[in-house]
Amino acid sequence: MKIASLVVRAMPRDFPEVQEALRRIPGVELHGASAETGKIIVTVEDGEGWSVADSIVAVNMAPKVHGVTLAYEYTDEGLEHLEA
Repeated sequence: MKIASLVVRAMPRDFPEVQEALRRIPGVELHGASAETGKIIVTVEDGEGWSVADSIVAVNMAPKVHGVTLAYEYTDEGLEHLEA
């Protein structure tokens, strides 16, 4: 499992269009938005047929998105090799 949290920056007047575009990207879930700061908070989770990296690129390329900040990333890959 891989998960990432992103802060998406956009103009508040564009939020409806940006949010609709983000909802169409596999693995993306919207969690909140602030018109005062121009930020939308999303998480991205991998799934069958897509990767977190692909979805992050799609978020960055979505229409009217001005920028994306990776706030958090987690993967459980390789944990089975760690000794307790």
